[in-house]
Amino acid sequence: MTRQPIEEFCPVHGSIEILQEKWSLHIIRELLEGREPGFNELRRAVGANPATLTERLEHLEQMGIVHRTVHSLMPPRTSYALTPAGV
Repeated sequence: MTRQPIEEFCPVHGSIEILQEKWSLHIIRELLEGREPGFNELRRAVGANPATLTERLEHLEQMGIVHRTVHSLMPPRTSYALTPAGV
């Protein structure tokens, strides 16, 4: 009898994979408040270094959990919010 991979039958597995990455849970927790913080505000609240925060935000955005809004290019200003999938 062959066993199915856990991700095929466990609906929680995908969520755990996302949340176990360092800083991801902290980012989601901050965004659950409903505000749309900018990058620096989010960095201060979470405590991650800028490179790590950028990497995690990009990954969460690729997965459809976080949405990034660009307000201006000069000076660069963005804000972040959870998508319906992230809530």
